[in-house]
Amino acid sequence: MAWLSIIRENGDNIMIMKRYISAFIAAVFAVISVTGCASGMTQNPGNASSGTTADSGDEISIVTTIFPEYDWVMNILGDNPAGAKVSMLLDNGVDLHSFQPTAEDIMKISDCDLFIYVGGESDEWVEDVLEEAVNKDMIVINLLETLGASVKEEEIVEGMEGHDHDHEEPEFDEHVWLSLRCASTLTDSIEKALETIDSANADLYRKNADAYIAKLSELDKKYEETVSKAATKTLLFGDRFPFRYMTDDYGLDYYAAFVGCSAETEASFETISFLANKVDELDLHAIMTIEGDNHKIAQTIADTATASDLEILTMDSMQSVTSKDVDAGATYLKIMEDNLAVLDKALK
Repeated sequence: MAWLSIIRENGDNIMIMKRYISAFIAAVFAVISVTGCASGMTQNPGNASSGTTADSGDEISIVTTIFPEYDWVMNILGDNPAGAKVSMLLDNGVDLHSFQPTAEDIMKISDCDLFIYVGGESDEWVEDVLEEAVNKDMIVINLLETLGASVKEEEIVEGMEGHDHDHEEPEFDEHVWLSLRCASTLTDSIEKALETIDSANADLYRKNADAYIAKLSELDKKYEETVSKAATKTLLFGDRFPFRYMTDDYGLDYYAAFVGCSAETEASFETISFLANKVDELDLHAIMTIEGDNHKIAQTIADTATASDLEILTMDSMQSVTSKDVDAGATYLKIMEDNLAVLDKALK
């Protein structure tokens, strides 16, 4: 897959990259059609759309692209007696915006019972996979489509580096999972899909989902309380900014070096100067970053501002959570609770 990464890095060759991805997906399905079950892929009868329960003893197959989806599913399943196999495709720290599926990923999706993905520009490869899927009756949940009018277009705020697109269509902010309110809506949608696939355990799924949504709502109230009593109502990110859904939920303002989906790592002098001046103008005492080791821009802003004792604080956008993190106990709620603690510190 190295050639895909090379092509992706060159913005002038985006269309070439997409053609190669489509050709790769087509080649994978050509192999599947020849090898069939000999490849190790199990083909399900696909009864999900009819609302019937999976046959007794059948294992439900669920494929998610990112960690929040995976964790929501696991909370809904709970101690499911029917059993389920749940896969998280982005499980090795690869960012959503640079992920490309492997042949194994495509085969997992092809015959699963439930497939959940974000649905933004980063997931354009999904359409080709679904068109060739073996199980035409799988239930597919597109997070952005599910949220409908709640989805926001990306915006470039004052001082932010420009973000060039290769098309004139609006690009939507994909980071919907960073809103607890969106998470509640999406959890409910996933639960309804599981009821359709496995009606025998519908009561269990509903009970688990209701309990989990109650926890999301409780944490949402804690966010509201924290922001309501905060001395500062503005966040400044010396980094990408994937937290727009969160800030909009609680009426916070923000400034940032880049939009959430940007792949840029270098900010111009003008951007650094503007953000440093904003730190001084608004009397901020913290500069925000997202997870990762490269906080050079935030540090440069801190060095440029005249304010002293500036802290660099990190919020986790959950774009790089790995299967090892999951095994170590990482959960969506825990990360959002940790983000609240950081937010509280930044707004004081």
